[in-house]
Amino acid sequence: MQLNNLKETEEFGRFLGENLEKGMTVCLNGDLGAGKTTLTKSIAKGMGIDDYVTSPTFTIVNEYYGPINLYHIDTYRLDDTVDVDYLGFDEYFYSDGITIVEWADKIKYALPENYLELNITSSGDKREVEIIAKGKREEALKEKLYESFGN
Repeated sequence: MQLNNLKETEEFGRFLGENLEKGMTVCLNGDLGAGKTTLTKSIAKGMGIDDYVTSPTFTIVNEYYGPINLYHIDTYRLDDTVDVDYLGFDEYFYSDGITIVEWADKIKYALPENYLELNITSSGDKREVEIIAKGKREEALKEKLYESFGN
């Protein structure tokens, strides 16, 4: 799916945020500058969260509270050999909140069984998004996203 500019990326993120269900995990993969944090900001808006959303690159996890809580994890600075269990990510994955994981491919072995994966490539303001769904709710959401934004 192609998002042609920042406005379309923000609309996609808001729509995604409006349609996420409690307990879902969204995995974001893409190079630096691909739009992972921008997308997360828009997802938060769609979830009704008014906080200023920033990348948790140095804190690893940022928590935002709203009608459904948002847990924003960034694994960019984690060593591939880090013990993810020690960091307590399971508490986020299996909560009633929404968990977004940037650089999720670094901890794929530790992800929950069901998740929505967005692989983002960028060229200027355009974003190409590959969506992979693991689970029934995630597959239904993927179909909804393609119905609204597929091109």
